[in-house]
Amino acid sequence: MKELEIGCTNKAVNERYTVQDVAKRAGVHASTVSRALNPATRHRLSEEVAARVIAAAAELGYVPNGLAASLRTRRSETIGVVLPDITNPVFPPILQGLEAVLAEERYVAMVANAGSDNDRQRLVIERLLARQVDGLVLATVTRHDAIVDQCLKAGVPLVVVNRSEADHRVSSVVSDDLRGMRLAVDHLYGLGHRRIGHLGGPQNLSTGKGRLEGFLSAARDHGLDPASSDLELASGFSREAGREAAFRLLEHAPDLTGVVVANDLLALGLYDVLAARGLSCPGHLSVVGHNDMPFVDMVSPPLTTVRIRHREMGEQAAQLLLRLVRGEAQGGVDVVLKPDLVVRASTAAPR
Repeated sequence: MKELEIGCTNKAVNERYTVQDVAKRAGVHASTVSRALNPATRHRLSEEVAARVIAAAAELGYVPNGLAASLRTRRSETIGVVLPDITNPVFPPILQGLEAVLAEERYVAMVANAGSDNDRQRLVIERLLARQVDGLVLATVTRHDAIVDQCLKAGVPLVVVNRSEADHRVSSVVSDDLRGMRLAVDHLYGLGHRRIGHLGGPQNLSTGKGRLEGFLSAARDHGLDPASSDLELASGFSREAGREAAFRLLEHAPDLTGVVVANDLLALGLYDVLAARGLSCPGHLSVVGHNDMPFVDMVSPPLTTVRIRHREMGEQAAQLLLRLVRGEAQGGVDVVLKPDLVVRASTAAPR
């Protein structure tokens, strides 16, 4: 029985083969085997030699040891992607965009659902770095995030997506939140609304803070001066948090005719409160969401919302990260994507 080698398995249960065995079977040097079995270098060989090596490897059931290769080359062709909530419909399109670009370069995404707990996020990133990922894409960052410090100290190429950090130390791909909120306020104002409130998100996140600032700026440009009672901030970007904040908002400001919401999930929470109170949308209250996440066109009423380019966001993040990995770019690049307003049935002129 041949000497065991991790990752090089035969179809037989107790027998394993090495790259030298494949080279002997194919009648080539061991380095030729490595080139033939790597799609990125296979073109350097003749078709006949490459085919002979691949056939020999298949006969022996040889599988290259990717971990060993990454230790030699310092490249794993793997990117770590850390999400805060994989159940949030915003993230699958971002991930699709990321993976589409990575696949073109023969990279694979290693996706982790880290939640919002800092200790859990730190552990996840430590484990990803231990697996020799070539770079990280984080969708978890807060405005002042110690996790970014951890990544910078590790020297790993890093891009943050959908959110940004306040100090602009790392590259980011985000949507233009100020423009998005201006589109929403302009839309309601154009319909005739003059009592417009805001259901916002957590202020430790760039999306929560930026959208609140965008709402206030747009409202004031229209001569509106929202009272503090017209603003309510949710504890998180979830339907449950939206429901709790919407209840408080309607208690404090029952005469609002329109609400600009910082996130579609929060808007669904507002829908729940309206239904519980026997109020109609848009009859009693017009609602504008933010994100245009999947299926908000199928709720009742279909949600008017600010559309973020989620897939493009993922594509741009992957392209930027690969440039960082190859040393073709420096960190600190901010890519800001232009949002659009999608008008549906949740908004109308006030009564």
